[in-house]
Amino acid sequence: MTSASYIFLAGASRGVGREIAQYLTAQQLKVKALLRTAAVASELETMGIEVVQGDALNIGDVERAMLTDTPIHTVISTIGGLPSDVERPDYPGNRNLIDAAVKAGVQKFILVSSIGAGNSVVAASPQVLEVLGKVLAEKDKAEQHLIASGLTYTIIRPGGLKSEPATGNGVLTEDPHIIGSINRADVAQLVGRSLNSQRANNKILSAVDRNMLFGQREFAEFTLE
Repeated sequence: MTSASYIFLAGASRGVGREIAQYLTAQQLKVKALLRTAAVASELETMGIEVVQGDALNIGDVERAMLTDTPIHTVISTIGGLPSDVERPDYPGNRNLIDAAVKAGVQKFILVSSIGAGNSVVAASPQVLEVLGKVLAEKDKAEQHLIASGLTYTIIRPGGLKSEPATGNGVLTEDPHIIGSINRADVAQLVGRSLNSQRANNKILSAVDRNMLFGQREFAEFTLE
């Protein structure tokens, strides 16, 4: 990271994205956030984040936000929809972000996906797949688009998300069979630590809390340093 470059964050209005925004600003990093609605713009600006209003589903909005004179070091995307959404941004929104990142010469793209996407489908229960199958399929398409883009990437797939303070027990693994829960604040820490991790480059990693695993399966922990 140079002082002139910044991190571009999509999904900062809520959930994991908001936790990442708080983590990055606490690290004194320069952050620009793409917001679909102005509802939380003032809260993010108070944190020192530059806000650009735009919809990830609109490629024009994304390019206007990204293709500026200030270089972007890393794009972080946590955008995703709900099973009830008519138009989910999981694939088309992330596709726009990835394509614009290529044009902008971004050095790294961190995509927050979900356990159950891609080869980690083996970890998800039939009940989860019944409810979230279509969403997970969209997330998988976004992952594949990122991998094919030529960008340096890190894909982090959290397990079941909880809104509790960070425990510090969030861990990463390349084992696609692992399933469990993790607090959103711990996901944010893992994403933040992946920013400057060379080991995390071009890796797909599942994220769980080591004390919230479903089942007792042994697995190899992935270290970022």
